[in-house]
Amino acid sequence: MEIKKKYSNGEVTVVWQPSKCIHSAICFKTLPSVFDPKKRPWITLEQEETKTIIEQIKACPSGALSYFMNDEKNHESQVLEDTVVEVLANGPLLIYGNLKVKDKDGNETMKSQTTAFCRCGASKNKPYCDGSHVKIAFEG
Repeated sequence: MEIKKKYSNGEVTVVWQPSKCIHSAICFKTLPSVFDPKKRPWITLEQEETKTIIEQIKACPSGALSYFMNDEKNHESQVLEDTVVEVLANGPLLIYGNLKVKDKDGNETMKSQTTAFCRCGASKNKPYCDGSHVKIAFEG
């Protein structure tokens, strides 16, 4: 069973799925008042405005962080309407939006928000990025 941890400030709930995290560190480098891996819990939402938190979550390259507004009825269905592809310099291919990923065994997984795909070839979690590009000094 996949672990999902939830953190709320009453207005928004942040969902963290550690198995998806590629440890890009974007969250805590950009918003250390909310994301601090040295603390427990490592996510505390009370120090920032909800809008700022949501913008940071949208920047998560792996999709390990997601959110839902507490007053919405269908909580974990935050779906982006447009699909955007972005190539990160020396890093993964990011897809923002809705897509169906079929693995080598034919298993399908629906993805929404942000999905990071490996471009360096070193990921141990293909087709997804696991941050290996940093270790091998990938350039591209």
